Amino acid sequence: MKWFFYTLCLLVLIVAVFWMGKQFGSKHVTEEIVSNSQIVREIAALASLEVQGNATIKTSNIADHNDWSDNLKKAFLENTVFITIPYLAKYGVNIDSAHFRITLQQKTIVVSLPAPSLLSYELKVDKMETANRKGFLLFQDDETYTAVQKKLYITSREQLANNSVYLQQSKDKIRKILTRYYQPFLKDHTLDIQFEDDVGKTGLP
Repeated sequence: MKWFFYTLCLLVLIVAVFWMGKQFGSKHVTEEIVSNSQIVREIAALASLEVQGNATIKTSNIADHNDWSDNLKKAFLENTVFITIPYLAKYGVNIDSAHFRITLQQKTIVVSLPAPSLLSYELKVDKMETANRKGFLLFQDDETYTAVQKKLYITSREQLANNSVYLQQSKDKIRKILTRYYQPFLKDHTLDIQFEDDVGKTGLP
């Protein structure tokens, strides 16, 4: 519901700017509208990418060499834990970054943005699924699962933070929405959207 409201606000904002462009854009592009960094910051914030999936981990004190010593450990000392937890990750740009700026260079609107990153990461522990195998001489306790959950959070967060596919999808989404915002002004101008870690160009001449 929250994101539906945000999306609706974004659409209203884009329609309003499109109308302004229809009224004034045919005469000239006003620097006040084009360079309104506050509006662009809000759009960039609303353009964040949400990703859902499952984080899984297995920990065990058995090496699975299938020799007699491993089989003996499995019978009496095995401590193997499986955990699967759904996650919700959010990618986007830090709108407070010093790399965020807008300039109008003759016929080119240049929007400079920080590189997208993993802004938030949440494990839905209330939907956690667990399984375990333990030897006759061992028992499972809450501390065991807590330690494994902590390890899962650290490793899965690091993997998502460096996921090039999701980072690129975040860039593509931001470019697409910002292009819609500037569409009324692109009849005689070019939009150049640049990210801190690389430079991309979109928009119409």
